[in-house]
Amino acid sequence: MTFDLEYNSERPLMIIPEYGRHIQKLVDHCVALETKEERDKMAKAIVDVMGNLQPHLRDVPDFKHKLWDQLYIMSEFKLDAESPYPQPSREELQEKPSGLAYPKSASRYRYYGNNIQTMIDIALSWEDGDKKEALVFTIANHMKKCYLNWNKDTVDDAVIFNHLYDLSDRKLDLRNSEEKLSESKNLLRKRNSQGQNHSKNHKKPHHNHQNKNKNRKRY
Repeated sequence: MTFDLEYNSERPLMIIPEYGRHIQKLVDHCVALETKEERDKMAKAIVDVMGNLQPHLRDVPDFKHKLWDQLYIMSEFKLDAESPYPQPSREELQEKPSGLAYPKSASRYRYYGNNIQTMIDIALSWEDGDKKEALVFTIANHMKKCYLNWNKDTVDDAVIFNHLYDLSDRKLDLRNSEEKLSESKNLLRKRNSQGQNHSKNHKKPHHNHQNKNKNRKRY
């Protein structure tokens, strides 16, 4: 097997450039072998070399399966060799993946976030009872906290109840409820205390060298 000197402008495009041109040439040579026994033997050797070139993928599930699929892709699906895995098809490779749905935003009340809408949907799926009522008030309190984080320092409970009524498609109605949500000052105090604790945890420890010197024993 000999390789003639080639100019870059004369070389064909590599199908999977990560493996380099020599691997591509080995694959082309394997396709051109006359006997199936020779192709099987060389295909296994090429897969082993490809695995050595990608050692960081050894922990990936179905590592060998991926290498064999890439071997067939590099041969443009012309390789007739025995594989321990089903041979991929060109149609399967060219098939477009299904589109991903964009995450739903919490209507026009973006400061509540998407998690609030998820919690509301869960509450709607529960049967009526004390647990559902407790969950709904918990959601309303969390909505009030989110509102205070991004708006002003106080908000009327009626505003939160109206927003909850709107986000639940008019199914969770607390507008005539006599129960009150947590006080704004308590929610703000919790927020401020959490921020202070967070900043304290990131402070560098202060070492008192003078006390250390005093505590040293004199000999």
